[in-house]
Amino acid sequence: MMPVWGVWLDDAFFFSTGRKSRKGQNLAANPACTVANDDGQEAVIVEGLATQVEDAAELERIAVAYKKKYKMDPRSMDEPIFVVRPKTVFGFIEKSFPKSATRWKL
Repeated sequence: MMPVWGVWLDDAFFFSTGRKSRKGQNLAANPACTVANDDGQEAVIVEGLATQVEDAAELERIAVAYKKKYKMDPRSMDEPIFVVRPKTVFGFIEKSFPKSATRWKL
């Protein structure tokens, strides 16, 4: 798992990475991936498959969300934009762990 900038839209996580980056090469070889928030006290971990977004309308929606959050358009880097739709989600609150640990299969 590697940190990435990304946005949540309609129950899916969208992010970009370079084709030649280690992440890009790993996803080309195996699209299974894990996404997690940056809060270890209230953790959410998502497992799914990363697929490249090709639809122009969807890319525009992603760009709008990126611009709002990061003040940049990910399309400007001319690198792939991926979507991860959750298959399994884990969550827990550190203060009440392990009682708060939960897993959802979608």
